[in-house]
This record gives sequence, C-alpha cells and structure tokens, in this order.
Amino acid sequence: MTKLVSWNVNGLRSCVNKGFLDYAKQAEADVICVQETKLQEGQIQLALDGEYRQYWNYAQQKGYSGTGVFSRIAPLSVRYGMEQDEEPEGRIITLEFDRYYLVNVYTPNARRDLSRLDFRMEWEERFRAYLLELDARKPVLACGDLNVAHNEIDIKNWRSNRGNSGFTDEERGKMTQLLEAGFLDTFRHLYPERDDAYTWWSNMPKVRERNVGWRIDYFLASARLAPYIRDAQIDAHVLGSDHCPVSLTIDEPAEAELAG
Repeated sequence: MTKLVSWNVNGLRSCVNKGFLDYAKQAEADVICVQETKLQEGQIQLALDGEYRQYWNYAQQKGYSGTGVFSRIAPLSVRYGMEQDEEPEGRIITLEFDRYYLVNVYTPNARRDLSRLDFRMEWEERFRAYLLELDARKPVLACGDLNVAHNEIDIKNWRSNRGNSGFTDEERGKMTQLLEAGFLDTFRHLYPERDDAYTWWSNMPKVRERNVGWRIDYFLASARLAPYIRDAQIDAHVLGSDHCPVSLTIDEPAEAELAG
C-alpha cells in the first residue's frame, strides 16, 4: 500500500515556517507533491525525515509557480514539463514508477479578469493529451492544484461564483472532458455526495473559519486503478497555506493492469 500527499504550499519557505515539516513527518507519506513552491534553485535546503529523494521544477520567473516531488520510492525516470524545454513556469513533474506514472501539476489560473482563459484552454488540451499518452503505456495518477471546482458540490457559493475564474463553464467543461477520457476524481469516486469538503479558502476574514471554500486540489487516477484505491482524504485542519493537503492511499496495481 502506498500513501501519496499533494499540497499547494503557496510559497514553500513560508509554509516551512508554518509547520510544513511537522505535517510531512506525521503524514508518513511515501510521496509528497507540492505546488506553487515560489523558489529558485538553491533557495531552500529541505530537511525531510525519511530519506526522501527531491525533484524540483523551478519557474523562470522568480517567486512564481514551481513544483516539487519528494519520494521515498526511487523512480524509474523523471520528466519535467509536458514537452522538452516547454515548461518555463515549472508546472509539471512526472515520475515513472514500476506500476504507474505520477504526474504532479499546478494548472495555470485563468486570472480574475479571465485574461488567461484562452491560454488555459489550450493548456488543458495539451495536458489531457499528455496524460492519455502516458496512460497508453501504464496507469496514471495525477495530482495537484487543478484550479477548478468541477461541480456545484465542490464550491460553497456556486451561484455567486458562476462564471468566475476557477468556476467558468469552459474550465469545468475541460475537467469533464478529462474525466470522460478515462480518469477518476478519486475523492468523488469514494465520496460522491460529501459536501462542505474544500481544499482552498480565500484570505478574506473568517472565510476559512466558516469553511467558505472551493475544492480545487485533486488526485486523479486512470479508471482501471479504481479497484486499488483505498482512501482519499482532505486534511482541512492543516494550516500553513491558503490550500490544505490532500492524500491518496492506493494498493499496488496488478501486473495485468500495466498495459494501456
């Protein structure tokens, strides 16, 4: 059995000062994926307990975006970005393991004025194609901040947010297309009716205390991994970022499931 954690840390150095290492220790995860590290190479020496190998994808722009994966399991290969020399914003790291691929992703935000929505739509097309390319070889797990609340149950005030960045019909439609292409939202797979389950809260006063949130952080899985999914959790009590960690516990898929 393998436990994986994903967390948009909204600045890893800041999150470390707010308890990241304590959480990482008590989580006892085999793999920890982080997004929005806001780091450049050499700006942090992360002392994780448990002999984690560390993989980083830094954005060219300082203090922006960026992803990291910390794994106790040695990967067969590591890939940065969807295409070679394509990822200046440091948004994707893919680790190939024996029985599956793990993709850590920080999906671009469409921005409040939706000025990046067209870019987001094009990015979503490439991302879906990339996951399908991997899935043709072996099953895929994809985790991270996908910057979309898929359904009304995934956002507290869905009526007033309809059409806003992260809850536009276009973004939600791309998420639907991705799931229909052969992937599961693992949390909804296990808990289809659970409401008030959110992973991000704005920094407005009392918003998090009142749990006025959005569920925009996910673990997706190739549909054929469904029999191996054991648990999917949202650690909403964990502070340190405007997002909280999410986790997935999964059994090792059978050899017969390796073929696409």
